[in-house]
Amino acid sequence: MLSLPRNVWVLACTISLTMAGISLLMLVGGLIGAELAPSPSLATLPIAAFVVGMAASTIPATMILKRFGRKAGTYFGFSATLLAALCAITAVNSHNFWLMVCCGLLIGTGTAFYQQFRFAAIESLSDPSNTGPALSALMLFNIVGALIGPELGTLGRHMLSGYADYTGTFLLLIGLILLAMLIFSLFKNPIAAATNTTSSARPLKDIVRQPLFIIALISAGFGYGLMSFLMTSTPLSMHTHHGYSLADAKWVIQSHLVAMFLPSLFSGFLLKKLGEGKVMLLGGILYGVVILVAFAGQALMHYWWALVLLGVGWNFLFLSGTSLLPKTYKHEERFKAQAVNDFIVFTVQATAALSAAWVLFEFGWHTQVAIGIPLTVIIIIGATVLIKQPKNTEHKQPN
Repeated sequence: MLSLPRNVWVLACTISLTMAGISLLMLVGGLIGAELAPSPSLATLPIAAFVVGMAASTIPATMILKRFGRKAGTYFGFSATLLAALCAITAVNSHNFWLMVCCGLLIGTGTAFYQQFRFAAIESLSDPSNTGPALSALMLFNIVGALIGPELGTLGRHMLSGYADYTGTFLLLIGLILLAMLIFSLFKNPIAAATNTTSSARPLKDIVRQPLFIIALISAGFGYGLMSFLMTSTPLSMHTHHGYSLADAKWVIQSHLVAMFLPSLFSGFLLKKLGEGKVMLLGGILYGVVILVAFAGQALMHYWWALVLLGVGWNFLFLSGTSLLPKTYKHEERFKAQAVNDFIVFTVQATAALSAAWVLFEFGWHTQVAIGIPLTVIIIIGATVLIKQPKNTEHKQPN
């Protein structure tokens, strides 16, 4: 991993700072919403707005990156996050709930740009076999952002006397994003790969109909969707339905977040050694175990084990889908292929997150878990199809 290009480490360091905005919003978005919302039922709308903002911004973000290049284009994402922080500062000081909702939307917009870092890292590699370790580096550094964000939330809450609570929190976020911009200035746009001048870019419909593209979507999309679907409802199921303390729910969610990213210490090397198909299969099997554990009972350790295994399974599936995707398009097709991939993946994630609470309260935890069964079966079938493909086609880009 240490032999990866400088671009990869610049991206990893940058994402460790920018992703703090997400974990910060997850901690304080609902708390601020509860203070500002005209109705308690709207308290989590800033968080929901983040999910919608990220899904809705995936295609525009990719088109901006195509138009201006990955380096210049990413500064649009930085600008969105800075504007989000300013909206939040104004919201808490003017008691304006809808500005806080705008903050969530804008953080989602910025995140759509940062999600493209994984493709920028892949394009920066001279040796495609290092795709797994490069993606692992980026995912591992997400842990830093997950830890920094909540710290900013608590450190800045009462930092500035004479101003509303959380003013300092978002001022600290501004400082963090400015530091990220400084680090990102070291990034260099990847040199365009040589292309076959006798061929032309294919229509989008031809790209998305490829079996490998569909399998990549299944791995990343279903993996992300089911993870969000169960993670979002777990604190509600634990605290509201079964009376566990908020401290217990927090422990389970924190363990889940660590489990999402910590396996990146080795999952990239598993990908390099075993290939996408087998790592995807491992992720699907882990999701199957999650369902079995969740059905087995609702004791604290059932929730803990289910969410930890869910995090590890997501890591394997998202890594496999991301690594597989570049093998489905030519260099000149990359932006439109990445755009439609991210739009579908994050729309699935947004739909899952927004529907999770409704399904839980209307039908119960076991019904929610059961919805994951057909998705897990499809993941395992897709992995099996991929494994059975000839080795020379699994690792070759289209001509």
